[in-house]
Amino acid sequence: MRNARLGGIAGGLCLALAACAAPRLAPRQFPAVQLPEGYRIEKVVDGLTFPTAVAWDDRGRMYVSEAGGGLDVKQLAPSRILRVEGGRATEVANVTAQGVHAALIGMTWHDGAFYITHRAQDLTGAVSRVTMDGRVTQLFSGIIDNQDEHQANDVRMGPDGRMYLAVGQAGNSAVVGPDIAPWVKASPTLHPRPCKDIVLTGRNYKSPDFRTEQMGDSVVTGAFVTFGTTTTPGQRIAGVTKCGGSILVFDPKNAEATLRVHAWGIRQPIGMAWNRTTGEMFVGENGYDIRGLRPVNDEYDATLRVREGAWLGFPDFSAAREPLTLTKFESPDSLQPMVIVNGKPQGKGLDFIIDHAASGLTPPDRSVVVGLHPVNSSPSKLDVAPASWGDWAGHVFVAEFGDLAPGTNPLRSQPAGYRVVRIDPATKQMEPFISNRQAGPASEQGAKGMGIERPFDPKFGPDGALYLVDYGVFKLDPSQTPPFRSEPGTGTIWRVTRTNR
Repeated sequence: MRNARLGGIAGGLCLALAACAAPRLAPRQFPAVQLPEGYRIEKVVDGLTFPTAVAWDDRGRMYVSEAGGGLDVKQLAPSRILRVEGGRATEVANVTAQGVHAALIGMTWHDGAFYITHRAQDLTGAVSRVTMDGRVTQLFSGIIDNQDEHQANDVRMGPDGRMYLAVGQAGNSAVVGPDIAPWVKASPTLHPRPCKDIVLTGRNYKSPDFRTEQMGDSVVTGAFVTFGTTTTPGQRIAGVTKCGGSILVFDPKNAEATLRVHAWGIRQPIGMAWNRTTGEMFVGENGYDIRGLRPVNDEYDATLRVREGAWLGFPDFSAAREPLTLTKFESPDSLQPMVIVNGKPQGKGLDFIIDHAASGLTPPDRSVVVGLHPVNSSPSKLDVAPASWGDWAGHVFVAEFGDLAPGTNPLRSQPAGYRVVRIDPATKQMEPFISNRQAGPASEQGAKGMGIERPFDPKFGPDGALYLVDYGVFKLDPSQTPPFRSEPGTGTIWRVTRTNR
């Protein structure tokens, strides 16, 4: 009863004050972390299990979502929403028992309820509404692309009063292969789906057949089809609204009927944010990996300026929006399969898999790129600084989750990401904002719990401070399938404030 009473008092104060923040843990020094001069960092709460998003209700009270799992489809822990007060997180809703499957990635507050992204019972991407009493109403599901490791990600209200959804696409580069075998075995019809009709060039790829127990079995598979299905030059693939690699938009009061494609051709869009003054929309994108049947030796990940109706080039253009036909994107031959067209071997190498002219697509304008991140740094969620941040107002703050090498890039030798960066959209200049003094996660530097692990969701709160959801320890574990392991109880919410105001 005492906790409930204190929560009510805190809520009343939040309602009365224009700028309200959740009480925080006692101040501590974090020497492993570095910030620009004039800023300080503190913990709001720790001990979280796979946290992915932070949001505030109309009274200024803070909430955090816990994913319930990682990249795979296993429910490793309950998917939950928790209220954060007094340095503690208290469960508001355990949504796992109501059909919500891991991972709960996106969460936003709107019109008296939470909106979340997750997997449905058939493991397709879904969006649901959760009321404060814990009731869950699924608004829609059926995004087939999200039956693999790339899920339905961020969900946010746009300045136009509509709700936006960032949707990952199946696989690495529009061809289903052994790199996503665990997900294909769980969902055999898994395949990438375009948002509009496209015409294929008919490039297919020879692959070991992981579906059989017979060693040496092979299969040939094409783009935008299920594993083991071949394609032909000129073949048309029908577009769908519930497509991957996209930004979808809908009216939350009538979601299924109003669902539309806002933009597409984005490999793995995770976070979205708007400059509320200019109306500009920004999206964080994970670029290609060196894996699967169509490995791409990309140079960058990206933050993009996204406009309605745009096709942004996936799967034939890089994160920097250059054509993948350039030789610099080639991977070593040992990592590439044989390419087959009309039953005839064509050698190894990258080429376009969409006939752009026949599909009515034009190459993306490179001006859509606002910031270029180190490849595999994994830009995740992002937010735009408010006016109270002075000269940095309107700058985009992007969390870089960090690399997953060697699973995503066997050629990587140094850590990438594990920080929050600041981008000036006018100049496209990018600067580190929050990072560890040494590259990589704090747990690998003898500073577990005292530094940054896997930054995922930076949000400016009602008090003007920057809050950062840190997912916690997440590392390679070859003994598991897929070969990654999340460590429960290592997630954190950090708060960054200016000391020179």
